[in-house]
Amino acid sequence: MDALVKPIRADALRSSSVGQRTPLVDGVEKVTGRAKYTADLAAGDALVGAILRSPVAHGRIRAIDTARARALPGVRAVITGDDFAAPYGVIPIAQNEWALARERVRYRGEPIAAVAAVDAASAAAALAAIVLDIEPLPAYFQAADARAEAAVLLHHDKKGNIEREVDQTFGDVEARFAESHLVREQRFHYAEVAHGQIELNAAIASWEPESERLTSQSTTQVPYYLHLTLAQCLGIDSAQIRVVKPFVGGGFGHRVEPLAFEIVAAALARAAGGTVRLLQTREDSFLTHRGRPETDVRLKLGLGRDGSIRAVDCEIVQRGGAYGGYGLVTILYAGALLHALYRVGAVRYRGFRVYTNTPPCGAMRGHGAVDARHAFESLLDRMAGELGLDPFAVRRANLIEPPYRTLNELQVNSCGLPAALDWVEAASGWKARRASLPRGRGLGMACSHYVSGSAKPVHWSGEPHAVVSLKLDFDGGITVLTGAADIGQGSSTLIAQVVAEVLGVPMARVRIVAADSALTPKDNGSYSSRVSFMVGNAALRAAQELLRVLVAAAAKRLGVEIDRIEWLGEGCRVVGEDRSLDFAAVVVAALAESGTLTVKGTWSTPKETQGGKHRGGAVGSTAGFSYAAQVVEVSVDEDTGRVTVEKVWVAHDCGFAINPLAVEGQVQGAVWMGMGQALQEETQYHEGLSLRPNFLDYLVPTIAESPPIEVKLIESNDPLGPFGAKEASEGALHGFPPALTNAIADAIGIELNELPATPNRVLDAIDARRRADKLAASRARRLQQGG
Repeated sequence: MDALVKPIRADALRSSSVGQRTPLVDGVEKVTGRAKYTADLAAGDALVGAILRSPVAHGRIRAIDTARARALPGVRAVITGDDFAAPYGVIPIAQNEWALARERVRYRGEPIAAVAAVDAASAAAALAAIVLDIEPLPAYFQAADARAEAAVLLHHDKKGNIEREVDQTFGDVEARFAESHLVREQRFHYAEVAHGQIELNAAIASWEPESERLTSQSTTQVPYYLHLTLAQCLGIDSAQIRVVKPFVGGGFGHRVEPLAFEIVAAALARAAGGTVRLLQTREDSFLTHRGRPETDVRLKLGLGRDGSIRAVDCEIVQRGGAYGGYGLVTILYAGALLHALYRVGAVRYRGFRVYTNTPPCGAMRGHGAVDARHAFESLLDRMAGELGLDPFAVRRANLIEPPYRTLNELQVNSCGLPAALDWVEAASGWKARRASLPRGRGLGMACSHYVSGSAKPVHWSGEPHAVVSLKLDFDGGITVLTGAADIGQGSSTLIAQVVAEVLGVPMARVRIVAADSALTPKDNGSYSSRVSFMVGNAALRAAQELLRVLVAAAAKRLGVEIDRIEWLGEGCRVVGEDRSLDFAAVVVAALAESGTLTVKGTWSTPKETQGGKHRGGAVGSTAGFSYAAQVVEVSVDEDTGRVTVEKVWVAHDCGFAINPLAVEGQVQGAVWMGMGQALQEETQYHEGLSLRPNFLDYLVPTIAESPPIEVKLIESNDPLGPFGAKEASEGALHGFPPALTNAIADAIGIELNELPATPNRVLDAIDARRRADKLAASRARRLQQGG
């Protein structure tokens, strides 16, 4: 039976669950409208919750007068920051945000008070009756202003308004630059962007006064972290809380940390002694934010004559907004993932996460590394041109050969980038077409990578990274109990496929119960592409344990040694004999002694994959890196500045595609999201007021702008991944923005150092080049005349 507990790889498959194009297990419910999202849930006579937001960007709260609001008919509860026991934040060492502001407000739109009333009109009247007395303070909307010597501190313990400063050096950077054949330096600027998830934020909280128990249902990606936060902020025991995640309509990082509206809903429910439904608008989502920060990058690269990357010097400044959130992790990711895509000789990184009076930024798909990757791939392309090298040749000159340990001690065990490069080069017709395209038409390429979950969770407790339980009862159905949050990425389907594969049973025999803290094991949540790798491994181990129990029961019933049982999935037989049991009979045998069977599987990242010992060394560490290569074809109208994406070719190394249908969809979604950031998405503020808090002014690509996206899945079979699988939904995002701007450069000779590449920015770059060309021509004429 030892074979049952060995890692199962894709090349040892025997049934037809993994590796098959499988519709999502909850797909029918979603497309028929039967799926119930938080706002759809019946809540009986629930009260209406509403939040009052700050009208100023920065100020000292002198008084909040709620007397008139409390006296209004229909109002059941009014709360302020004084009703909370503690601040919150997803990172334990950076918890400086209150669910409702206390003492100071730090951005325009910050929650400041909340009410619960019998209907929406009564709630609105109560908010209008609250009187605020706020003393204005200087406000800073740009990182440079907040870092100025005379700037008022947004948080008293953060000198210079720096949330986190990073200073890391690996190798002799100056010596490596000195030996480089070509050294270039460039500055880049990236707009702040938002997630744009379809489902609006919502929470339903129920307080049972008699038992003093709370049930919270909300649009969260991290039920476990929400559970911890509710206990901390309300000052109650975790045992009094139940967190249930209904269907979630996307997140992309917006929901990877507990958010104020969820905590406020719970506090209102307790204050009112009942149930509160709190639904947010699109504007509320933009104010809650947690998007990708406005970022400035200074990048210096040194290359050898052959294109080898000798030295990297990078400085990044992020406008983080008013509170901590994931900020310190984001600025560390930006530097950590300068490594592990290519071999590099030496790296110096300085990062600054800056507090400003804007809505807090946080994690967003491709967390931390998207902007840095654009800068890197853009400058690398330009230097390749100066060296007379093809962009593909430069990437191939720096390929990693696993197993490989990076300078910052990240472990790479598999890398399908060589195959990815080969495929996109051939599929796009790069060699034949790139030099022959007409002006205004261009091809660009870029590479990217990402983690398959963080090797160390933000709440480090020593517990397994993932736990999955399986229950088998008289009906022969296998129930998977998991705390993992399926937010549309298809993780529940993947887990069911893994269990069905190991046991050799049809998917119809497996059902999933997910993300209910009263029923399912704790899981850290859906972020950093961790679920496939970590929860997939836990599910695999749980299924192996159940298989061990079933085989042992069958052997006992048939009166033979365990090693004489051949498992057939829907039954078993004795090797060399004509005796067998069907699955139902095996279940009866297994239940005979103890009744209902419950087994579990756990998984944690090996120590060698958990990063280095230097400060911040755990960030960027993972058990498996995905890799991707991408070619983008564009057309550029030089009269209008409009850029049209004609086609995308992307090859993504996912290790092994447990569900190719879902993986292809995730890769396409990553490309599409990268296209939004590259071409049109950006937030904008005026004196802290959000100017684009809706989908009319904040532009995301529609189906009309979506190009054909041809996907090739590369299977490098990671030795640690379940069946060899690893990340599939974020890595391809990083590669699109630089591939796009490299294509624009190929089309019209314009090098863009700022995103998004809106028509106005493209036209400005064209005008700047024309002015520069005229100036150069004028100087040449003067020199000629003077000669």
